[in-house]
Amino acid sequence: METNILYTHKDLVEKSKLGDRVSQYKLYELYVDAMYNVSMRMMKVKEDAEDVVQDSFIEAFNNMASFRYESTFGSWLKRIVVNKSINQLKKKKISVVSIEKEMYHIKTDIEDEDTSILDIKKIIKSIALLPAGYQQIINLYLVEGYDHVEISEILDISTSTSKSQYHRAKKKLINLIKAS
Repeated sequence: METNILYTHKDLVEKSKLGDRVSQYKLYELYVDAMYNVSMRMMKVKEDAEDVVQDSFIEAFNNMASFRYESTFGSWLKRIVVNKSINQLKKKKISVVSIEKEMYHIKTDIEDEDTSILDIKKIIKSIALLPAGYQQIINLYLVEGYDHVEISEILDISTSTSKSQYHRAKKKLINLIKAS
């Protein structure tokens, strides 16, 4: 990673580590909208997403000493938001369905659909029709950009389960898009 990317807002981060509330508020203003969008894609309920974001910022500011510039501050905060969103969904009993016990073979000869011609609104509506577990995998992989190893750690599932669920979710999503 480029060094300058990791040090984005370094002055604000360093002052926030020292407990400077003005710097913390500036970081909050810089990241609150993006973090709300991340949480909203997962939580689906405005108030729940707002609660997750607030809790995430509190946790981040309380644990600023653990931020070591191994990633950008935004990436570090996003990971907190994603984890808190998933934990909140687990509390609500909306969980990822494990398919490890069953054998699924993913066909490698299936051609990817040409998504360049698809309407983004149609895709968003179709994602909303997916079961909650599939929505989580699609959002984490396609929207948030996590790889299957990261998803497996976040959701506490195996990497192969993440891959299998992604391929099943993608296939169902394509069918939903074609049907709409």
